Amino acid sequence: MFSRLSDQLQQTFKNLRGQGRITEANISEALREVRLALLDADVHFQVAKDFIARVKEKALGETVIKSVAPGQQIIKIFQDELTQLLGGDAAPLDLNKPARILMVGLNGAGKTTSSAKLAKWLKAQGQHPMLVALDLVRPAAIEQLVTLGKQIEVPVFEPAAGSTDVIATAREALAWCEQQHGNVTIFDTAGRREIDEALVNELSQLKELFQPQEILLVCDGATGQQAVSVAERFHAALELTGLILTKLDGDARGGAALSLRSVTGRPIKFVGVGEKLDQWELFHPDRLAGRILGMGDVVSFVEKAAEAFEMDEMMQLEKKLKTSSLDLNDFLAQLKMIRRMGPLENLVGMLPGGAKLPPNVTNGKELTQIEAIIFSMTLQERKRPEILNARRRHRIAQGSGTTVTAVNNLLLRFQQLKKMTKNMGNMKKMLAQFGKSGLNMPSQQNYQRHFISPK
Repeated sequence: MFSRLSDQLQQTFKNLRGQGRITEANISEALREVRLALLDADVHFQVAKDFIARVKEKALGETVIKSVAPGQQIIKIFQDELTQLLGGDAAPLDLNKPARILMVGLNGAGKTTSSAKLAKWLKAQGQHPMLVALDLVRPAAIEQLVTLGKQIEVPVFEPAAGSTDVIATAREALAWCEQQHGNVTIFDTAGRREIDEALVNELSQLKELFQPQEILLVCDGATGQQAVSVAERFHAALELTGLILTKLDGDARGGAALSLRSVTGRPIKFVGVGEKLDQWELFHPDRLAGRILGMGDVVSFVEKAAEAFEMDEMMQLEKKLKTSSLDLNDFLAQLKMIRRMGPLENLVGMLPGGAKLPPNVTNGKELTQIEAIIFSMTLQERKRPEILNARRRHRIAQGSGTTVTAVNNLLLRFQQLKKMTKNMGNMKKMLAQFGKSGLNMPSQQNYQRHFISPK
């Protein structure tokens, strides 16, 4: 996501860093390139214009011109303004009782999947969500929600077959909710190919009936300015409380994310970064600004690692590191843990400079090749890589469909890893120090406190 914009911005800042002194002329030239990059990313024209004006005003300040590293100062200004453009701080959900969330949007934006993802996320935060299927126009949406609800073990209200009266069905749903043991209700509503009077009337009646704390518009991030136009019209009709941006994994431009907050005045609360139910993230404006500028997002990376790695796995790995007894089975286990964190291309984008890595690394092909090589070894060879002579390496290369050079490169990396880990010390202490370094990796309890309003 944002790959094209990120590449263009990083090239512009690279040129700016090479300037010995920052002047109005070279700032204007750099910001002209930034404005073109924003427009190319499908950012709303007025949003791009206002953004550039704010950056220029601050960049020409006296404190910047007299600074030791003026190029870096301007990048910092740009990052701060980009964070503000994206919304400043992350916005929490309002889950005061009766905690009702109305999901709205056009067909194809991902409402049903997003409803299930949100329910799964809330369940992980200790909540007890319920899903209500109210898309009577598209029966497949009801079936889809019921199926997803079973997968995440969340109760789903399923309308009676042939139901056509949305309001009557909604009242039945409220009665059903009273019989459940949930505390958050997510209503998946019908959409249309485009917003029309019938859709607005239906959603307005549901809003009046439910009195929801949250009205979240699900926007297709890949549609660019169309998503902004849709958001404006939905907000005018329903007074949205927040936005959910989907399909960011397939959007190389990202203009919608940079325009929505400024145009609607409503925060982006969540983003969908893939089709799987766990490919769902809280929206952090400062972290996304860092990704766009190629600075990475180490905090999100560590959070994903904490969710994916089991404590007993970490303890076993720590023991191996202490005794320098790491073998290729452990190497394989680490690869599996990395895969549990999500698609590799998403993880790489969280690392500083990750966007510059070669495609074979970022698309996961290299991990697949490494796994194939290790699987082609015998158990003895995995435990004692030192016995891998030329004949064995040739056999492994043939069995994995790779080359002897690839096998040699893997073994070389493994030996480098073993050397590096000899002096690593206690892993828990390292993680503790990492947490104290200002990154403040949040726990599940901190998520509850910071991102969900108290009941």
